[in-house]
Amino acid sequence: MKVFFDSIGCRLNQSEIEKYASQFRAAGHEIVSDAAEAELVVVNTCAVTAQAASDSRQKIRQASRAGSAEVVVTGCWSTLEPQQALALPGVTTVIPNVDKDRLAMEVLGLPVEVFDLEPVAREPLPGAHLRTRAFIKVQDGCDNHCTFCITRVARGAGRSRSVEQVLADVRAALRGGAQEVVFTGVHLGSWGQDFERPLHLRHLIETTLAESDAPRLRLSSLEPWDLEEDFFSLWENPRLCRHLHLPLQSGCEATLRRMARKVTPHSFARLVETARAAAPELAVTTDVIVGFPGETAEEFTQSLRFVEQMQFAAGHVFNYSARPGTPAARLPQQVAPPLRKARSAEMRAVLAAASLRYRLAFTGGEQEVLWESAAQVAEGGFRLEGLTSNYLRVSAPCGEARWNQINRVRLQGLTADGMYGSICED
Repeated sequence: MKVFFDSIGCRLNQSEIEKYASQFRAAGHEIVSDAAEAELVVVNTCAVTAQAASDSRQKIRQASRAGSAEVVVTGCWSTLEPQQALALPGVTTVIPNVDKDRLAMEVLGLPVEVFDLEPVAREPLPGAHLRTRAFIKVQDGCDNHCTFCITRVARGAGRSRSVEQVLADVRAALRGGAQEVVFTGVHLGSWGQDFERPLHLRHLIETTLAESDAPRLRLSSLEPWDLEEDFFSLWENPRLCRHLHLPLQSGCEATLRRMARKVTPHSFARLVETARAAAPELAVTTDVIVGFPGETAEEFTQSLRFVEQMQFAAGHVFNYSARPGTPAARLPQQVAPPLRKARSAEMRAVLAAASLRYRLAFTGGEQEVLWESAAQVAEGGFRLEGLTSNYLRVSAPCGEARWNQINRVRLQGLTADGMYGSICED
């Protein structure tokens, strides 16, 4: 059977869809790059914002119009709105998040043992941008109570995958050629806390670095309250990427309280200071929500100034999107969309200026770059593009396509959202 996989939203969704693909391959099915070629389409949906939910429905409709005989839907949006999902054209099955780890077994009617018969390389999906990074799901669900978030409702309580399960996925990714593995989870920093004998994320990181030869290990989003000072000594190992994504959401203490975030601007700033002291080249990136219910002009200004003070390497800005079923959707003083849009533009400008300053500091220095793409620009010439350990996007000319290789690069200047340089030849 020919199967097409598609996904909306977070890296966790991407990790899951790649895992499904490896299971279908192990069962003898062909993964194709176009829904029009497929007998079965699997769509992993998202509901983090109203736009993500809309995009999820659009993906499903596109799959049906392409002519697939069967569309299977899973993920956060379809878990929250199963009847709406089933009503969409072509949809035959909706698998809720609680059962999604068994999706391949349910769809194919096979026992789990089938997928354990032989190790299978974890390969990029065909037709997708060739990726050098493999997203590894280590945890799912969340026990936090952030008032704006629907993901906790959609994903359920926090639960961790065992060290053995994670290591098996890491090794499969390395067999598939990945040069970098990225640990993902809804609440990544809580990994291991639900075990009978609780463990900390630090244990998983140390074990992975010790028992695999992954050239790079990167961490996805971590909540600030999950990290203690001794966590940052992990960067003594150069294979752990110098990148820390810490969602701030607001730089105003009053807004953070309404969000039920377990952090203050003061505690966040202290944490970042400690992290930067442990790894001076560290890229600290973040997420910020603007227009949260009750956000006054003064509160927004406080948030803006704090974000400016933190000098993030980069950040994502989200206009607050009321998600039905969340406490924030019921709060008074909802901010009007035009005002949310204006504040978003201001916040993006501050983050863009900080990103520019961060990148400028590396001009003239050298960094190792993992090449993610190699575009031919002239006969015998290529434009390579990739990422450093500290999340700088770098381009460089080269006489050969060095996709999925790591080279040392001298950084010579800035681009719109990254840097350019020249490969340091031995």
